[in-house]
Amino acid sequence: QVQLVESGGGLVQPGGSLRLSCAASRNILRLYAVGWYRQAPGKERELVATISSGGQTNYADSVKGRFTISRDNAQNTVYLQMNSVKPEDMAVYYCNAKLYDNDYWGQGTQVTVSS
Repeated sequence: QVQLVESGGGLVQPGGSLRLSCAASRNILRLYAVGWYRQAPGKERELVATISSGGQTNYADSVKGRFTISRDNAQNTVYLQMNSVKPEDMAVYYCNAKLYDNDYWGQGTQVTVSS
């Protein structure tokens, strides 16, 4: 079993920046495709960004040009750099790691956007 732990959430002003981190309990994250998802109150969970084991990235249209997903295999961590944050980015952000039938989720980290 693998535990994923997200961190870095908090309060950010509109236009500000925040960096989320996703760390795994075992040194296997480099093998997995990792995604960041978010869920706002009353809404379904949606994909924000993904990064393959080879480093290929994919973004939701709503965050393209503002968010960057990256991975540091030496640190067994995947990051989500959030720039030019908007009120509609406020949500609980979840990390997901997938490899074949293995599918792991973190507990989420809250991002609050407010001035």
